[in-house]
Amino acid sequence: MTRHGKKYVDASRRFDRQRLHSPVEALDLVRSLAKRGFDESVDAAFRLGVDPRKADQMIRGTVSLPNGTGKSVRVAVFATGDAAREAQQAGADVVGADDLVARIQNDGFLDFDVAIATPDLMGQVGRLGRVLGPRGLMPNPKTGTVTPDVGRAVREFKAGKVEYRTDRYGNVHVPIGKVSFDTEALAGNYQAVLDELLRAKPAAAKGRYVKGVTVSSTMGPGVRVDPARTRDLHEQPA
Repeated sequence: MTRHGKKYVDASRRFDRQRLHSPVEALDLVRSLAKRGFDESVDAAFRLGVDPRKADQMIRGTVSLPNGTGKSVRVAVFATGDAAREAQQAGADVVGADDLVARIQNDGFLDFDVAIATPDLMGQVGRLGRVLGPRGLMPNPKTGTVTPDVGRAVREFKAGKVEYRTDRYGNVHVPIGKVSFDTEALAGNYQAVLDELLRAKPAAAKGRYVKGVTVSSTMGPGVRVDPARTRDLHEQPA
């Protein structure tokens, strides 16, 4: 059983954990409950009516948060020639080809949050599958991280594009900002994620699609959102 600290327990007692809130009300609560000495991240967890064991119900992609993530994203790019120069000009933190592959493989270099590769280098990058795969860092065409237009990809991820995917239980966890964001900014990011998940609904998914939603800060308790009110972002708390 997970043991929580005093601040977490105190925060949990300040609201009804079982109540279903509107998105705005839930995000207001998350911000008010975050009392740590650092700018906590705010995350949204969606429980979806999909069977992730079936390939046609796996969901994976990217979504651009209109208000960014509030964190500095370090981007590594596997590219050569003009593409490498484009990546550098776009603000990539590290750019390389065989040398970058060797640095990761031999030296354990993993100081980046996103990895992007041009299609011609995926043969070499594929050798890093056992290292990058489990960490969610393997470039993939479905998430726009295998692309000839690496400059654009770097700019998008730096600006707030994030990846999402269903876990083994059919849940999707996505960061939607920081507690220092105002509620309107968090709500805008939340709406962008929700719209993307609805757009990505598998045709094979049956029954209720969005079964549950919870928002929380890094160290705070989860606040439940009513799935039936997921679009009521302009509804004010009671």
